[in-house]
Amino acid sequence: MTMGILSGNSKDEPMHYGEIFSVWSCSMVARGAVSCYQAFLNHAGDKELKKILNNLIDQAKLEIKECDQLLTDNGIAAAPIMPDRPPVKIEDIPAGARFTDPEIAAKISVDIAASLVACSQVMGQSIREDIGALFAKYHLTMAGLGVQALKMNKEKGWLIPPPLQVKRPESE
Repeated sequence: MTMGILSGNSKDEPMHYGEIFSVWSCSMVARGAVSCYQAFLNHAGDKELKKILNNLIDQAKLEIKECDQLLTDNGIAAAPIMPDRPPVKIEDIPAGARFTDPEIAAKISVDIAASLVACSQVMGQSIREDIGALFAKYHLTMAGLGVQALKMNKEKGWLIPPPLQVKRPESE
């Protein structure tokens, strides 16, 4: 029986160009998320929003670590590291320059939704089971954070829904 290049332990298989680009992109986007969400923490006043931001930062740091390790193990250079943002007192941010809690909540909600789509795309394009499973794990985590963000937005009155169909037109 012969063993093909794409059989056996998936970690021993080469990454294809789509997997390489997706893993590298995930790491790069996660770096930007850490930087952005650290800045949002300086602007945020709501405790629940800060908790979700901290969870998103922790998740992004995990993604950076795991994706960079995957790239390194396959001989691919990771994206450059960005420095952490220093904490700032909310009172020191001028009113016109400060993001409001509802603005931050809307932005992270959009980011979470985009993350779900991106994870699904990587899962679909992957032929290495370990990469598909890694992004399935990220997808599950982000889905949970999305539920938390949605509940928070509803409870605080920050959710702005699209037009709702309250009454259906009667058929002729």
